[in-house]
Amino acid sequence: MQKMIERFPEQLTEALAIAQSIQYHKHSAPIRSIFISGLGGSGIGGGFVQEFTRGIAKVPVSVSKGYTAPAWVNKHTLAICSSYSGNTEETLSVLEQLLKTGAKVVCIASGGKMIEIAQKNGLDYVKLPSGWSSPRACMGYSITAQLGVLVAARLMPAQCLRQIAAAQKLLAKDQASIMKHARKIAGQMQGKTAVIYAPDTMESVAIRWRQQINENAKMLCWHHVLPEMNHNELVGWRDQRDDLAVIWLSTNLDLPRVTIRTEISKGITGKLAGVNIDIPVKKGKSMIEKAFYLVHLGDWLSVYLAEQRQVDPVEIKVIDYLKNELAKV
Repeated sequence: MQKMIERFPEQLTEALAIAQSIQYHKHSAPIRSIFISGLGGSGIGGGFVQEFTRGIAKVPVSVSKGYTAPAWVNKHTLAICSSYSGNTEETLSVLEQLLKTGAKVVCIASGGKMIEIAQKNGLDYVKLPSGWSSPRACMGYSITAQLGVLVAARLMPAQCLRQIAAAQKLLAKDQASIMKHARKIAGQMQGKTAVIYAPDTMESVAIRWRQQINENAKMLCWHHVLPEMNHNELVGWRDQRDDLAVIWLSTNLDLPRVTIRTEISKGITGKLAGVNIDIPVKKGKSMIEKAFYLVHLGDWLSVYLAEQRQVDPVEIKVIDYLKNELAKV
């Protein structure tokens, strides 16, 4: 896992080359909505794309992490199905439904049934490099390929890909300091359950941290976003909880009002949690650069937590058990 995370900047370079060579065939009807289907590492990729396009895309972007496509999908929809393995059963279920809607469907996978279905039905598809043992380590491919499809469809400016290139340079340059910072955070979190808070514009980063801590470190944790957290979860902070480590993710691009809310909320949790860890990111010019910086920091943190707990970050036996049991039904 450490080797795969270390290769993340290199993965972004490979992903950009793939994104820039995407062949997109124009659809018969104008595109008025974007729908993305994916789970796990591919699903979180869709979440990042939704956030990155929020202030830019001229059409709505929706992400699904389940078995069904929404009823509003039609011939005016660009639908992206993303599964690193190409065999994710929920995404394959959605893909079969999409074939009946008249939507413009694009598949993103390294192989599997998804690529077979795309070829059989004459769909556009993006083939990702295969051979990665953990799909969650392939998030760079997923995000970049999905953005590449939107750029090829002229629904997003190519600027987003240039920002990923800038993020790649930043991570390659700062990887040693990111690793050092992650190890320090892991030391502060030892023996505690993580609670991750972030602005709503960075929820996918918080989800990524949670998922990586879940899968790599085999730990439970939870996340919430501001300002929504101020309308409910904040009331739950009443008892002394020395077993919790609260992590505050922020950037210098956050809305001023959200920053004020964050500072007040920190004062509340600071009196009750075992430790509060402030992680402000000022490096990078764009939200994409800052998001990738935080992702890389969280990925390293998850393997250092796994090291502390003496668990294998690659192993996911319980998910394998679940899949085997599902296969019986």
